[in-house]
Amino acid sequence: MGERVTFRSCTGPTLTGVVEVPEGPVRGWGVFAHGFTLGKDSPAAARICKQLSSDGIGMLRFDALGLGASEGDWGDGSFTVKVDDIVEACEFMTARGTPADILVGHSWGGAAALAAARRSAGVRSVVTVAAPVDPSHVEKHYDAVVDRVMSDGAAEWLVGGRTLTLKRAFVEDVRTAHLHDKIEDLQMPLLILHSPTDNTVGIENASEIFNLARHPRSFVSLEGSDHLLTARGQAHRAGRIIGAWADAYLE
Repeated sequence: MGERVTFRSCTGPTLTGVVEVPEGPVRGWGVFAHGFTLGKDSPAAARICKQLSSDGIGMLRFDALGLGASEGDWGDGSFTVKVDDIVEACEFMTARGTPADILVGHSWGGAAALAAARRSAGVRSVVTVAAPVDPSHVEKHYDAVVDRVMSDGAAEWLVGGRTLTLKRAFVEDVRTAHLHDKIEDLQMPLLILHSPTDNTVGIENASEIFNLARHPRSFVSLEGSDHLLTARGQAHRAGRIIGAWADAYLE
């Protein structure tokens, strides 16, 4: 059962989310961070969260700044804002009496989850799905306009049928974001899910995250999956794996 909720972004505008509330006994709660320009209703976000909810883990998934039903301008975001808003989401979950035990992130959201974990109230375990080890990996998506952005300060960028405004501050923030120390100092259980045939974020990213992390750490191959987990059953399978792994780390 999905419950529509809102909370404030670290930048001020209202973010919109859905809490997937388990219909049966509750094993725990979590927060899901979606990919770069995707949203809370993308296949990976919606299907993984619904699967976890059916397995007794209630999940908040929310639209990032300026995406989906959330207010604000996407161009005013950045990797730092993405991370800070995950922290805000966890504080919201704590305030509603359902503190997040687990933090799950897909793609760029997985990188942000790694950066946010130590600062997020209540979180005791982290899961990345198809995550890059370097946040600047996303620059390849907007490389056609990045020179104009850096010279003019901003430029319109067409992605997924939408026009977004990419700003110089966004690009500069992404370029200075580094995860190595965050992963090495994570100090909590980590599950890494990645497809060996991911053509968007290569499997070598999972290997580097795993090598940087300390135990307890686990890797599961999402054999046959694409990066966005769009094919039938892929996201649900990921959700089942996460639900089983998280059992030892739920309140």
